Amino acid sequence: MSEGLLSKAATMEIPIGSNGDAGSLPEDDGLEQVRERRDRRRDRHWDRHRDSASGGFFQDLQQVMVSGPNLNETSIVSGGYGGSAEGIGPAGAGKGSGLHPPHAGPPTGGEEIVRGIAVEKFDIVKKWGINTYKCTKQLISERFGRGSRTVDLELETQIELLRETKRKYECVLQLARGLTHHFYSLVQTQHALGDAFADLSQKSPELQEEFGYNAETQKLLCKNGETLLGAVNFFVSSINTLVNKTMEDTLMTVKQYETAR
Repeated sequence: MSEGLLSKAATMEIPIGSNGDAGSLPEDDGLEQVRERRDRRRDRHWDRHRDSASGGFFQDLQQVMVSGPNLNETSIVSGGYGGSAEGIGPAGAGKGSGLHPPHAGPPTGGEEIVRGIAVEKFDIVKKWGINTYKCTKQLISERFGRGSRTVDLELETQIELLRETKRKYECVLQLARGLTHHFYSLVQTQHALGDAFADLSQKSPELQEEFGYNAETQKLLCKNGETLLGAVNFFVSSINTLVNKTMEDTLMTVKQYETAR
């Protein structure tokens, strides 16, 4: 093909003007045909992809433009009319013909990833806004008495039962503390009474036996009373822990649940 072009260049007539100078060279018909084919190919691909809105449209269009013959008019003319034929053939593409390798377009994968992350964040913000609006609307409706409370009925029943049980245990705790106070006074009275009978048994010889028996009885009652008083104190301490710590912590959790709701 290079030899044909060289022979064509050698046999082509160069027009001479009236002043003896060489005239302008006529444009090569082969170059014009290559341009027309490239334009038709580009138009066909443009019609095929003109309705596409994705990133692949621009990449395909760029590939079409790159895949077409990247001809340099100056290189072809100089190579066909007196220049080297290496700038025309495929084998001479890398020997100073002025043709550059096509550059690949920017990848669209990163743009798709960024777009997906942005859409995901937008959906999260959208859901949070909708939930916040619903919760605020429900809270305002409950405060003004315009709507019913959105609660679990079974859970509310158990919470109310716990509050009622706490009130009953508080009453038991109050009575147990009163019993402890009075029983402590009783034990102290028995202890004083036993000491009094023991003193009378020493000062009254005629009634020493009777006073001595009463003194021993009061001391025995005082000893057993102290044992019973210790058991009552333990009972009061256990009830106090149950009411003021265990149940109170549970009700604090219930309050946090209502606040979160």
